[in-house]
Amino acid sequence: MAATPPIEAYEELDSTNAEARRRGEAGEGGPVWITAAVQTAGRGRRGRAWSTRRGNLAATLLTTTDRPPGEAAQLSFVAALAACDLADTCLGSGAARLKWPNDVLIHGRKAVGILVESGTRPDGRLWLAVGIGVNLAHAPTDVERPATAFADHMAGPPPTPRAALDVLAPAFERWRVAWTTQGFAPIATGWSERATGLGRPCEARLPNRTLRGVAEGLDADGALRLRLDDGGLERITAGDVFFGEA
Repeated sequence: MAATPPIEAYEELDSTNAEARRRGEAGEGGPVWITAAVQTAGRGRRGRAWSTRRGNLAATLLTTTDRPPGEAAQLSFVAALAACDLADTCLGSGAARLKWPNDVLIHGRKAVGILVESGTRPDGRLWLAVGIGVNLAHAPTDVERPATAFADHMAGPPPTPRAALDVLAPAFERWRVAWTTQGFAPIATGWSERATGLGRPCEARLPNRTLRGVAEGLDADGALRLRLDDGGLERITAGDVFFGEA
């Protein structure tokens, strides 16, 4: 088992992903976890804002890989599984479910955001910033989809951000090692076991069109297989998927 990368903690950053990007573009490769008590300009997928209040976790792993960008993006599923492990540790086994591609839901409400970014280094390898935001103490209210926090489902106080990261980081490393040594198959299996919505009708909102069908499962590369109402099959590689939500 590889050692868990070191953790660097800051009182405030604009964004842990932005800090990882700056370092990656400057030639640093980590691996290192970067965490901040407060983010002033946090970001989520597709340019959405991600608020981090004190008491919530904002952390980004800066690392490098020889994998091409398409494969490297599979680390978003690794991050989702690690966050699910964290939720199970804090809230009990089975508390969290995963919605494609990497939303972690607690009782149907989003509790975790994941953003993976990358860039090419001078040596041709990729630097990767794997950002994970966890609503530990607070859930945002000014969001398009219902959100929740761990504290909403705990009798006592939620873990501190550092305590949560001390669980999350080793969990991420366990899943990352499986991905590195065995490929995407164990990640797809772990994700599918915790997935919500498979076998159910859904709507996939893509940048230039909207598709409706039944979510059948993951392809070998992490794409969602969507069986269309007319019987055709579409591979969804990017977009938002809704299962009966508004």
